[in-house]
Parts: sequence; C-alpha cells; structure tokens
Amino acid sequence: FSAPGDPKVPVLYEVERTRTGRSFSVRSVKAIQHGKPIFICQASFQLAQESPVQHQFTMPTVPPPEELLTQEELINTFLQNPNLAERYRKQLNKIEAKDVPIDIKPVNPPGMFCSEAQEPKLLFWVRARGYIGECDSKVHCCVAAYISDYAFLGTALLPHRQHDVKFMVSLDHSMWFHAPFRADHWMLYECESPWAGGCRGLVQGRLWRRDGVLAVTCAQEGVIRVAQKPEQSKL
Repeated sequence: FSAPGDPKVPVLYEVERTRTGRSFSVRSVKAIQHGKPIFICQASFQLAQESPVQHQFTMPTVPPPEELLTQEELINTFLQNPNLAERYRKQLNKIEAKDVPIDIKPVNPPGMFCSEAQEPKLLFWVRARGYIGECDSKVHCCVAAYISDYAFLGTALLPHRQHDVKFMVSLDHSMWFHAPFRADHWMLYECESPWAGGCRGLVQGRLWRRDGVLAVTCAQEGVIRVAQKPEQSKL
C-alpha cells in the first residue's frame, strides 16, 4: 500500500505478465488513482500438483463456533457493565455501528476489550455473512483476503493497551493459499504478533478450516503511532 485510496475516484489497474511458465505464472498489478500508484500487488499462480512432501502445524484446540457468542452479543454484554472505561465504551460503540459483512465469534473474548495488557495473540471464528456457494474458488480467495485484514494489525496492540492509538494503517499484506475452502463457512483465524517497534508492527495469521486443514497463511506489517505522553518536569 503506497498511498491512501479515494473511494470517490475510479481505480485504473495496470497488469503486467511478469512470467508465464508451465506450472507457475506471475502477474504484477498496479492500482492507480490521480496518475499515481496507490497499491502494488504481485500474484503467483500454480497448476495443481501432487507431492509426497506435505506437513502443516496443528490447529489450536478451541470451542466450536456454536458454543461461542458473536462479537455483537459480546459488545452488548460489555456495554452493560457500568464500570467499563469510557474510552473503551466509545470504541465498542464505534465497532457496533460499523456494518461489517463478516460473522465473528471471538474464542478469547475476556481479553479483547479490557484495559490490561495481554499476550499478542487472538483466536476467533470468522465467515462471510450470507451464502456464496460452490462458485469459482477465486471468489472465496477474494473474500478471505477481505476477512484476513479485519482486526489483524490490532493484534500487535494487545500488550500496549495503555497507549492511545492515533494512527494505524497497513504497509503490506501477504497471503499464501494452501488448500480449497469456503469463505462462507466457519474458519478459525489464529493471529499473533511476534514483534513491534519503531512505529511499526508485524502480525502473522493462519486461517483454519473446521476439519483442521490449514487453508491460508497471512502476514502483515503496518504503521502504529500512539500519543506521546508529555515529559514530566524534573523541578
């Protein structure tokens, strides 16, 4: 992401056929507004191939989505708490007001909206709202790309709840698709942040199918700027 986009202006996409091989192909894409690139993408494609070299991590053991509350239900529960800090109340009201086309069921909700620092890890079930169906797999990949960006970079903020975030935006976002999946079926999104510093944060994520198959791996780096506390006088 090289510059902010303008939703009121059409986007011109320039596609370069970088490489076309027998099993792998690469395309380079520029998204242009006002004559300048706002987004640069490199996409790789592979013909399906079998290989005996296969392994994956193990999917975390978590309660199924049927046993968990939705994000909306959790927000309403937190808003009913008279002791909830006002800044978190405003944050939750802002989240609740958004029309997000994703169903979300957090696995570890107690730490999501509290003011105490927590480990930079998140687990939540996600799926697209509505029915997409057995269409072209690329449609499900596009929807998963949208889903994967939701609350992703925020994982890096979990150990730093004492700071007031002034600006947070993605610098880059990478995805690797491993196995077929349905974006309108529940998938477990496992997010973690191994590092943050220098006004930047790094997050990694894994989208798991319910049957334990690792479908997608994600990585993102973003800018995180927080309000600086004024220096106290030494006098």
